[in-house]
Amino acid sequence: MPSSSHVSGTTRRLHVSDEVRDLAPGFGYLAIEAHGLTNGPSDEAGAALLDEATRRLAGRLDGRAPQDDPHLAAWRAAYTAFGSKPSRTRNSAEALARRALADGGLPRINRLVDLYNALSVAHLIPVGGEDLDRIQGGMRLVRATGDEPFVTAAGGAETVEHPEAGEVVWCDDEGVTCRRWNWRQGVRTRLTEDSVSALFLLERMAPMTLDALSAAGAELAETLQKACPGARIEIGDIWTP
Repeated sequence: MPSSSHVSGTTRRLHVSDEVRDLAPGFGYLAIEAHGLTNGPSDEAGAALLDEATRRLAGRLDGRAPQDDPHLAAWRAAYTAFGSKPSRTRNSAEALARRALADGGLPRINRLVDLYNALSVAHLIPVGGEDLDRIQGGMRLVRATGDEPFVTAAGGAETVEHPEAGEVVWCDDEGVTCRRWNWRQGVRTRLTEDSVSALFLLERMAPMTLDALSAAGAELAETLQKACPGARIEIGDIWTP
């Protein structure tokens, strides 16, 4: 299906709290909804996307460490602002970039996760994917009270943790979906091989331009459409404070 099947500006509006706006006035995001997806195990197409993303990353960094990129440096500053140590709990884009440049390379998870991880590495931007059928109510970016439940995995079993008070988290009506902004996704809403509907979230900090954010979103939508020709892709409007 060609790119004309994309629908702009129709995704649900997410809520960003005033506390988060004050903490990081350079923050912005682009949300993309996708319906009628076909997921499955990692495949050769996804591996090719990840390999190409690693080559694009190496060219962009030109020998620098990922944290020296201005966009990732801005994310480090935001993490420091809410009390997180960015060298210990890295934003998702930096963590993936470091893995891409290491000997082991990028992990293979499943078709959809591999796809958005490749986009994250190529553009050095945090990208997340949530199963829309598992999200309860609205999505909110807030500073945690510390009481919210966060379902994660430890030792092969699901367990419930709680964020630290003041930590920036994404949550829905049931609890936290991602801790420390985009550091660790919960297991409850992650994309599995059975997922058919998804919310993809691309997050930027200034100095990344809104045009660059838009270009990353357009590339993700195009790649999703190629991977899932029957899917309906809805590109939301860019949100900034």
